[in-house]
Amino acid sequence: MSSIDRTLHVGAPNIGDRESFHHYVDEIFDRRWLTNRGELVQEFEQKLADYLGVKHCITMCNGTVALEIAIRALDLKGEVIIPSLTFIATAHALQWQEITPVFCDIDRETYCMDPAEVEKHITPKTTAIMGVHLYSRPCDVEALQAVADKHGLKLLFDAAHAFGCSHKGTMIGNFGECEVFSFHATKFFNTFEGGAITTNNDALADKIRLMQNFGFERMDKVVYIGTNGKMNEICAAMGLTNLKDLCEFLQINKRNYEAYKEGFQNISGLKLIEFDESEHCNRQYIVVEVLDEYPLSRDKLMEKLHAQNIRVRRYFWPGCHRMEPYKSLQPNAGMMLPVTETIADRILVFPTGTAIDTNMVSKIMAECK
Repeated sequence: MSSIDRTLHVGAPNIGDRESFHHYVDEIFDRRWLTNRGELVQEFEQKLADYLGVKHCITMCNGTVALEIAIRALDLKGEVIIPSLTFIATAHALQWQEITPVFCDIDRETYCMDPAEVEKHITPKTTAIMGVHLYSRPCDVEALQAVADKHGLKLLFDAAHAFGCSHKGTMIGNFGECEVFSFHATKFFNTFEGGAITTNNDALADKIRLMQNFGFERMDKVVYIGTNGKMNEICAAMGLTNLKDLCEFLQINKRNYEAYKEGFQNISGLKLIEFDESEHCNRQYIVVEVLDEYPLSRDKLMEKLHAQNIRVRRYFWPGCHRMEPYKSLQPNAGMMLPVTETIADRILVFPTGTAIDTNMVSKIMAECK
């Protein structure tokens, strides 16, 4: 089998119709309105809200700022329980505001935060639970909500991996107090850089809108402390362009996933994660667990694939609790995270999206055998 003739990256951006994007850009230049809630941002927000079936969608400059604003808008403080198997921004968005992220173990099958473990971490300082819908698979929303209600805690979700996914027929974006999306270039749906907060809470939506625009209620009237979290018109243009091709992106991801699934069935020791086929799913990442029976360790397999221009990634090794500053602040956190540590040391994420096709998947499979 011939080697890969170009580098294949995890998270290579999907790019929609360029002519459509250029048309939007011409409109922006003609209007000379580049930011500050222009026409395209408003149109993009409405189309996102319609697609997700949610009352309010507030776009942001990026997903991390969206997390920070959501946390502040909910008046969180003290401690917030999160999983450690997530991108570091989930933890940083809390620590940045002097809120302690308390790391909770995950479910062995879903890799999402285990509701049965959450109560072990609740203290008088706990103010919220932040679930993370990981690798396109939703959290056990109902169980987490039950724990939150029982202890009088707020519940929100980091939904960076779950745009276009559903849970029991309801689109992600409708759960908890609010949900936060990332539209970074590496996500299957991107706006170059960007994010959004969705909520069905009118008062919370109003507060978030104030906070993302310096607290301006109207021109020359500031009524609340805020920051600059706004999405600009160029990013909204990219979002509108990619929305038009969203179905194609989803179909390509499904096609690639099925090709990988067929290939991994013939390789002992490499376990591809599965999805609920009755739900909407973006299949944003091709996630494989490298088991003990595979002849190479996870890291040796990664090195082998990198040598063939296949840039697989260890999302999210080694876990937030083993990164700074949390490693120093909470040196014993790993004692409560046995499943997290096991999974973090086994996970490998493979390329997908419009940058590859099934022929390339076959070549990747050949390198794994």
